[in-house]
Amino acid sequence: MFRVGMGFDVHRLVEGRELWLGGVKIDHEKGLLGHSDADVAIHALCDAMLGAANLGDIGHHFPDKDPKYKGIDSKKLLVEVNRLIDAQGYVLGNADITICCEQPKINPHIVAMQDALAWCLNCSAMNISIKATTTEKLGYTGRGEGIAAYAVVLLKKKSSDFMPYTM
Repeated sequence: MFRVGMGFDVHRLVEGRELWLGGVKIDHEKGLLGHSDADVAIHALCDAMLGAANLGDIGHHFPDKDPKYKGIDSKKLLVEVNRLIDAQGYVLGNADITICCEQPKINPHIVAMQDALAWCLNCSAMNISIKATTTEKLGYTGRGEGIAAYAVVLLKKKSSDFMPYTM
C-alpha cells in the first residue's frame, strides 16, 4: 500500500538569524524567522510525511506556542515525524523537495542537504530529491523577503517481506 503527501512552508528572511535549509547551515546575511530554526525544507517535508499518514500537520505535533520547541533544530522534528510514520507501519519511499528563493544559491548545498535528511530518515540519500528554483523576482520570494519550500513524499506500507535499505 502506498500513500502520497504534499507539504508547503514559508518563512520571512530577517537579519540576526542563522539560515538553515534542508538541515544544513548556509552562510547568508539573513536567516529565516520562526519559533524553531525555521528550516522551511524540513518543515515542508514533515508536513508531507504527516499528511501522507493522515496524522495532521507539523503545528499539531510541534506547536509554536510550546516553549520546548523554541529554537529547536528541525532535524529533531524530522526524526520524530519519521518515528510517528514508522509507528503507523510506513516507511519513506522517496521525497521530492523544491526550495524557492532568489538568494542564496542552493545548488552548492544540495548533496549536504540530501545527506542530512537521509540521516534523519534512516534512508539512502538517493531517496531524497532536492531542487532549487527562483520566482523570477516575482512575489515575496522574488523580492528576497522570504523562502518557501514544497515537498511531496511517497510512503510505503511495511510488510513481513519488507527489506529496509542497508549499505
